[in-house]
Amino acid sequence: MTSTNGAAIPGLSAADSADVAKLPGQIVAAWADHDAKAFSEVFTEECTMVLPGVLCRGREEVREFMASAFAGPFKGTRVTGTPVSARALGADAAVLVTQGGVLAPGDEEVSDARAIRATWVAVRTDGGWRLAAYQNSPRDAA
Repeated sequence: MTSTNGAAIPGLSAADSADVAKLPGQIVAAWADHDAKAFSEVFTEECTMVLPGVLCRGREEVREFMASAFAGPFKGTRVTGTPVSARALGADAAVLVTQGGVLAPGDEEVSDARAIRATWVAVRTDGGWRLAAYQNSPRDAA
């Protein structure tokens, strides 16, 4: 999954655009492996992750939540998404919006009930681009 279908994010260099665009794919890959550590390492140490009913503050809380989720409600699932938009917030930050969701075992398409839109706030760190914040909401109103 890329953020802008390979195009540069306005306001970022081509290399930075590519690095930011890789972040959702790193999450997808970590989820496919049910690897909570790899999932959490996409985030900054002081990140925020908000899911319906969930607030994680910091990389360790993200790792702990995902480890529990991969052993429980997300066991056997995959996640997918497609880019909606991407924009720079300066030279060291960008916002991505994606649409996708969780694929239950055996699913090839995201069901309406599991469809989400997500906002990803990426920042440049000494270790490269990471997620400072992630939030998703159901795609459809209840």
